[in-house]
Parts: sequence; structure tokens; C-alpha cells
Amino acid sequence: MAHGKHTRREFLRRGALAGAAMAAPYVLTSAALGAEGKAAASDRVAIGIVGPGRMGGGHIGGASRLGRLVAFADVNLPRAQAAAKRFKGSKAFQDYRKMLDLKEMDAVVVATPDHWRALVCIHACQAGKDIYAEKPMTLTIREGRLMVQAVRKYGRVFQTGSQQRSMAKNRLGCELIRNGRIGKVKKVIASNYPSPWECGLPAQPVPQGLDWDMWCGPTEVVPYHKDIYTPRANPGWISFRPWSGGEMTGWGAHGLDQIQWALGMDESGPIEIWTKGPKFNPPTYTKPEGRGRGEKICRVPTIFMRYPGDIIMEFGRGPGGGGIFIGEKGMIRIDRGRVSSDPPELAKEPLVDPKVKLYVSNSHMRNWIDCIKSRKKPVADVEIGHRSSTVCHLGNIARWLGRRVKWDPEKEEFIGDDEANTYLDRPRRKPYTMPETL
Repeated sequence: MAHGKHTRREFLRRGALAGAAMAAPYVLTSAALGAEGKAAASDRVAIGIVGPGRMGGGHIGGASRLGRLVAFADVNLPRAQAAAKRFKGSKAFQDYRKMLDLKEMDAVVVATPDHWRALVCIHACQAGKDIYAEKPMTLTIREGRLMVQAVRKYGRVFQTGSQQRSMAKNRLGCELIRNGRIGKVKKVIASNYPSPWECGLPAQPVPQGLDWDMWCGPTEVVPYHKDIYTPRANPGWISFRPWSGGEMTGWGAHGLDQIQWALGMDESGPIEIWTKGPKFNPPTYTKPEGRGRGEKICRVPTIFMRYPGDIIMEFGRGPGGGGIFIGEKGMIRIDRGRVSSDPPELAKEPLVDPKVKLYVSNSHMRNWIDCIKSRKKPVADVEIGHRSSTVCHLGNIARWLGRRVKWDPEKEEFIGDDEANTYLDRPRRKPYTMPETL
């Protein structure tokens, strides 16, 4: 994550130089392709990891098998150093931007907390690195559009960590729906993901080697507490509004992404959002406590969305990793690695010569590595990640507003609603603001 030793102007300059140095939009460094006509050793992509913690640490295995790990960056320097010791010759950094300077590095895995992901990814684009970014891709809707623009401008290969797009059962379920197996879709039941709540945890001593100001980054600095710093603890930053969208964006980035895929909405989204039930009244946690109380309170009011074609989505008793699709001919249920139907034969009978054939990927990390070499778009390209994250953010905004709003998925703004449009982005603390130009 970013460190105050470097100015924004310096990084804008470096980003411009990175873009100018690319003679064509799809170019790999010599580390990946080999220099002077010689094949690279094992033709392995050189990868750095930003945030080798809970999720980033989980990616170390796949990245090391399919690529070559050369660097780690973390605001908790001892964690970066511990990861680097596992791989001979790899380097450790506290400032991710210094890692992006490495000429021998082709790509980065970005597994930061949500409030940091957009800025790291944009800087990586400017540095000419391909990107695997954890989900949810963004903290706000505006961040997502900026990330798409940066990826396209600098010709980067960007994979969002929506891994269910690389699961055969999930692909089958979405393909069945896209090819009319249940007829016209009338209703979708999503999971009732809880929105985030407020944090008032007391101060604790900052662990040695952790730059807490840097961890807070673009958000306001608050006292350190281990149950903020840890992703899922008592309750962890994923549940708190300053740093995350709660499980609405945590698990919602998986389940709502599957709904987007099944409905053919990868470049669009819902057009109307409303709520029913009690007013949203999030608690403030002032001492360590599990997620149960906060999640129960923050599951109301109930959210509804309308997609083109008068398809209504209700956030209710749907599966966390997908949705229940109700059509004229029956029902298909998609969850993480599972698909079922009523009647059962709807999901069991194979598709014969389907009109819609979905992108086939059976390994999310391998698909990213293969696309780095081919320069093709991966299965969860940046636009897809942005659109799926947008649906999550719209759910939270609906609860915060508590009234019906209309959404324009082309302009990516609420129609005739200035108050609602104030939720499209958040203020950022200097110097961790977005680049003035991409």
C-alpha cells in the first residue's frame, strides 16, 4: 500500500512514462518472453503480490506454480519479508509503488483491503503491469469506471477474483438460463447480504513493522485495533463501512456476479432499485464482538432491483454464491460449485448446440496467466468485475437512501436524483487521492 515518501505528481509522471514506453498496447517484458530472441526460462510470468495476507497468501500457491514470484509488498513489512523468504531471490517492500518499479516484474496480484484496491490497480496499470485483483473490485462505483479506463488505456490484462466464473457447474447453470432452459426469467432470488455498519473500537498499540497510517490510506485515520486490521475477526474491517461494503460486497461480489452472468448483464445492470421494511439503522461497535448482531440488523430493509425485461430480483433466501432463477418452465438454483433445478431434468439434460456459449475457464489463475501471454481478455475482465461490484454498491446505496431510485447503467448514474449520486464515490485523504489524469 502507498507510502507518503512519494508524491502524487511523481507517480503521475512515472505513469505517463510507463504508458509512453509501451510501443503497443499488448507487450510483455523480457522477463516473460525472453530477450534477444531467446525463450524465457520456463516461459514463466514474473509476479509480485500486494498484500500477502488472508487472500493474498492464498494466491501464493497458484501464482508460484503457474508463474514466478519475484516480490511482495505489504504495509506490514514483516509479513512481506516472511513471504519473500519462501522464494529465493524475491524482494520485500512496505511501499507497493517501489515494487512496481521492478523492471523484471510483469504482473501483480492485488489483495489489499477494499479501500486500497482501486489506487493500487491504477498505479499498476501506469507501471505497465498486468493485474489479478481480488473481489470486490472496488469500494465505490466511480472507482470501478476509473479502473476500467486505466486498464484499457494502458492495454493491461485484468482478472477479477470472481473465481466462480472458472467453475464448471456455475458456468453450466448460467449457460442453461442464457439458452432458455427455464423460458423467460421472471424473478431472481438473491441472498440477503448484510450491509456494513460503523466502527468505534478503542485504540490498541500498533504492532511493530505495521505502518497504520499507510493502512488507513485514503480513509480517515482511526486508532489501530486488531479487530479492524484483521479481515474477518470481531468483526474485522470487512464489516465496517469506512473500509468495505460489508458482506454485500464480500459475498455479494460472488453471488451477484453469477446473477449478472446468467442474465447476460456483463456490460449493464439493473435499472430500478427500492427497499421494503424498517429503516436502515446500523449499529456502532465500540468493543470487539462477532458479526452476528451487526449482520442481523443490517439485513433490513429488504432490497429489490428490476432488470431490463421486467425481471425482479429480491434479496431474500437465495444462496450466497449465486441465485434462484424462476422462469416460465421451472427453476434453476446456482450456488458455489453447484447447480440444481425443479423439475430436476432441467439441470440434468445436456444442452444440444446451444446458441449462447459462455467463456470456458477451469482455472482462474491459469486463465489469467494464459491471457497475459495471449493478450486476450480473461473470464472475469475488468468491465465484468466493475459491473458486478456496481450491483453490490447499488444494494448498499438503496438501504442508505431507503427509497426508490432509477439507475442508468449506461451513464452509471441515478436518474434525476442528486442526493443518490452523492453515493457514487467517497472523499479520499491526501495524498492518497486518485490520479488527476490516467
